[in-house]
Amino acid sequence: MIMKIDMHTHLLPEKLPNFADKFGYGDFIHLEHKRTHFANMMKGNQFFREIGENCWDPQVRIREYAQHHTPVQVVCTIPVMFSYWAKPKDCLELSQYLNDHLASVVDDFPEHYLALGTIPMQDTVLAIQELERIKALGFPGIQIGSNVNQKNLNEPEFFPIFEACQELDLAILVHPWEMMGQELMGKYWLPWLVGMPAETSRAVCSLIFGGVMERLPDLRWCFAHAEAPFCPPLGGWNTASIAVPIWYP
Repeated sequence: MIMKIDMHTHLLPEKLPNFADKFGYGDFIHLEHKRTHFANMMKGNQFFREIGENCWDPQVRIREYAQHHTPVQVVCTIPVMFSYWAKPKDCLELSQYLNDHLASVVDDFPEHYLALGTIPMQDTVLAIQELERIKALGFPGIQIGSNVNQKNLNEPEFFPIFEACQELDLAILVHPWEMMGQELMGKYWLPWLVGMPAETSRAVCSLIFGGVMERLPDLRWCFAHAEAPFCPPLGGWNTASIAVPIWYP
């Protein structure tokens, strides 16, 4: 039987502290355990969503995945935890907390988990600093958002981060978040159904047309929620009046 690997799944610490209290500002996500086997994700003082214990318990997840003959999971944080809006040093501390948690899960269950780290993308120096630590932790890559405070990924300030990923042989999973137009799509889960695929397309196009992939040919990319928005218009992009190469990482 061929081994199946789920390369896109999220995991949080069970005892996620309230970083807003620690830092004195912001709508950082924390958990409130209100009933057995469930917890409320709180964004500041506002309810965000309820999650089950399989969002934090690695042993529960192993049992559930066994039902689908999938023994290995690639875990990373939930995108809302990126916190790129935060002060850079605070975001670094949060990133380190999350990365250390994922490292402990991999250490405890090395046959079942691989981990992708998170970094403070809003600060190039601190981001590269954490990349080096992520490499030392043994992670194969990182997860980043589809934009950084609504800046596209082709902006020059992010290129040194991507360059460091290539040098460190760290792959990048790009996950949609902070969906453009979200304020206009309040009903029917549209930010996730419409906004997420659009965000992925935005990230892919920015990296291709911005020449990032061409300049870093050995950097490995993966795009979450990519098939619907990315594949159908490839022909149109390739024959557009702006002639650019289409890369298939």
